[in-house]
Amino acid sequence: MEFEKLLAQRRSIRKFSDRPVPEEVVGRLLDAALAAPSSHNSRSSYFLVVDDPEVIARMAAMRDSGAAFLSHAPLAIVVLGDATKTDLWEVNAAIAATILQLTAVDEGLASCWVQIAYRPRIKAELSGELVADYLRTFLPIPENCEPLCAIALGYSDFRPAALPESDDRARIIRLK
Repeated sequence: MEFEKLLAQRRSIRKFSDRPVPEEVVGRLLDAALAAPSSHNSRSSYFLVVDDPEVIARMAAMRDSGAAFLSHAPLAIVVLGDATKTDLWEVNAAIAATILQLTAVDEGLASCWVQIAYRPRIKAELSGELVADYLRTFLPIPENCEPLCAIALGYSDFRPAALPESDDRARIIRLK
């Protein structure tokens, strides 16, 4: 797919069909994410692949808002960063997650990012249990890694409405 078309087609989709994602497609997603650039080539990003519906349902309960749609995704990939490799693990993981999402579009998949890092499970309880701590109770997250986000993935028969018109170029500041 042409890159400009790929960028235009990437949208946050929260409705998935029951169709499973073939293992060879999952492999291509992971290969692309593993090839993402990282600071000083630290390769600090890791990927936890979840396709068990019961585990995904538990993940969907990680937050009181913004994660429930995960329960309908046939695949979730938790993007992790090794904080012992670099203090820029979050940036590296965000780049890898973005590459993962763009590759998903190229593979005909829909996706949506669910933030994990620093988020409380209950939005109104900022000092309450963190999502990452909840996930550690049932996911095999390596000790040296911190979860940044979960990417919900799957096929969608949902067609989002066109994006509203916007003067996006107004966000560009150019020094002359």
